[in-house]
Amino acid sequence: MIKIFKPNLNQLILSSNHVLVWIKSGNGLIEVDFKTYTDYEDKVIFLAPNQPLKFVFGDFEVALLEFPNQLVSKSRDYRVLFKHLISLGYIAFSEKKQEVLETLFAENPLKILDISTNQWYYQNPFQANKEEYSIIFDLKEVIDLHFNEHYSVDQLVKSIKQEHYSIHTVVKNKLGLTIKNLAQKKLLIESQRDIAFTDKPIKAVAYDMGFNDPAYFNRFFKEQINLTPSEFRANFGNTIQTSDTFVQDLLFLIQQHHPSERSTTFYADTLHMSTKTLSRKVKDRLNLTVGDLIRVEIINTAKKRLQDLPIKEVAYELGFEEPNHFSSFFKKYTGITPTEYQFEFISKKYNS
Repeated sequence: MIKIFKPNLNQLILSSNHVLVWIKSGNGLIEVDFKTYTDYEDKVIFLAPNQPLKFVFGDFEVALLEFPNQLVSKSRDYRVLFKHLISLGYIAFSEKKQEVLETLFAENPLKILDISTNQWYYQNPFQANKEEYSIIFDLKEVIDLHFNEHYSVDQLVKSIKQEHYSIHTVVKNKLGLTIKNLAQKKLLIESQRDIAFTDKPIKAVAYDMGFNDPAYFNRFFKEQINLTPSEFRANFGNTIQTSDTFVQDLLFLIQQHHPSERSTTFYADTLHMSTKTLSRKVKDRLNLTVGDLIRVEIINTAKKRLQDLPIKEVAYELGFEEPNHFSSFFKKYTGITPTEYQFEFISKKYNS
């Protein structure tokens, strides 16, 4: 079933089915598996069952499509799309592909999975060959099935039948993680979901996650995110109840002042807290820095202004002393120059 909507602040998507989310327009912050993202433009996001996505802040138009689990599970290629070998599972689409998506959403949504699968392998995000992808996928399958049994690294490796590759080397080179890191990430995410979305006692969560000693579970959890399970549950609940006014207030300030104010001290003073407290709260809540938030806002404003103004004017409006400094900044965080962005925008406008 296709749903097109404008999400409310802090609206949560959490489904027992596989879900495709396409942010058609807008900007802000989204959160997937309790981690904040700003880079989702021209991408479709794939959520596995019970994988949460929250719209933390911003103004979005979203297209959402749910797929029955049996449809995804029968195809290995489809399962790859939702396997989340990285924290945010997405496929980037070119302008023409975006037009294809519009048509498919209206006429034949099931074909989106076929096109996305082809796009995944074309993008080759891990620069891996077919055999290496198979190793990574098979390892992730084993971890997903047995994460709460606390398999050792040797047990995980022995579960994968592979004679010609070092599984340790493939995972480290292609994902930038060790096998132990990958298993711990899965265990942490499942623990976070259980704590956030159930009312189980923490002790029961610990046992369900395969820990014989709840105290050891608490230490494991705090080592990963610097919060105890109880603190994490309290913070998550308070965020839902209060609509996260701290984040709203900070982001509204950044929207108003980012062309002239780039220092954390300014925003801390305005919010009547110390720089250290502000930095810690932003890090704990969004897993970002204040500087990250400011850069996101500068880029968003730059993209809007470049649609109508010369590069030089945009640079000065955003507080850059020299246009070339702005161009370097823009390319560093977008991958293209302001000139290239303007050309793409004009081409898109002309072709539409």
